Amino acid sequence: MSDELEKLYQSTYTAVVRFLYRKVWDAERAEDLAQEVFVRALAHRPEKPRAWVFAVAANLARDEARAAVRRKRHLTLLKGDPIAQPAMTPAADDTVEHDEQMASVQEALNTLTPRDREILLLWDAGLSYPEIAAQTGLAVGAVGTTLARARRRLVEAHDRQQRQTGDHAAHS
Repeated sequence: MSDELEKLYQSTYTAVVRFLYRKVWDAERAEDLAQEVFVRALAHRPEKPRAWVFAVAANLARDEARAAVRRKRHLTLLKGDPIAQPAMTPAADDTVEHDEQMASVQEALNTLTPRDREILLLWDAGLSYPEIAAQTGLAVGAVGTTLARARRRLVEAHDRQQRQTGDHAAHS
């Protein structure tokens, strides 16, 4: 690996994994996809490697989402299959709470427009405003405003969910 790519890997691998995780919601799959991103970077030797890495990560996540939809359709068709389902073991309270929190964040993110979701995930991954602008096609000056609005929408969506969850629990 060239020195530049090695430094890029060391400085951005964790951010790329986090970015991918928030797109595919599977830690192991996010790590696999991140490895694929850096393998491709070795082969392509991009001019602007940091922005390129996140662009490729976004594309791989998009491909992964399409594949997940196909798998889900296939699993729906197999629901009537007589093969026994594995027994579920109860999770520890902290694991359950963490899973609920992650599901809540995922649901809130899923209510956002793709543009809002993308800009939040790129910012969370540590990209600069110019890098976010290059990735999304926004003007650099519009990134801050768009990001602030996306954050507000995420908080509002999450708050709405919490109220609805509270309402459902109260009526149960």
